[in-house]
Amino acid sequence: MIHRFEQLTTGVSQIYKNIQRIKKLEMRSLGLKGTHVMCLYFLHSHAEGLTAADLCALCKENKAGISRILADLETHGYIQYTHPQEKKRYRSKAVLTEDGKKQAKTVNRLILRAVLEGGRDITAKERDIFYRVLNLISDNLENFCEELERSAVSAD
Repeated sequence: MIHRFEQLTTGVSQIYKNIQRIKKLEMRSLGLKGTHVMCLYFLHSHAEGLTAADLCALCKENKAGISRILADLETHGYIQYTHPQEKKRYRSKAVLTEDGKKQAKTVNRLILRAVLEGGRDITAKERDIFYRVLNLISDNLENFCEELERSAVSAD
């Protein structure tokens, strides 16, 4: 049982570290940071735009991190806001500019390349099983964390 814990934690950790390395190396050539990847990806997937709150939920990032990323993307001219006159941009949707769309397409090509490399020598059936099991483990651990949090609150 403990061996499974070790395999899971070291495997997930190594995958995460490699993804971060890929983001860092590939984004450097575009003058961006690894943190920009997911925002560009999701903004490209939602042509109507996304609020910072939407991006927080999709990217699994906190409000401060998303705010910094959006500020960087705006400075580079990759996004604009649907209601730029609003003081609280957190509620305004960010949409990609034409330059932003070009960068997002480049990022998507890099993502595709990384996905193909990561999935090399894995059959479609193995991939389906892997993602089903990965999501199940993630959901189970999320539920366990919520139980632990409820227990901690009731113990206080």
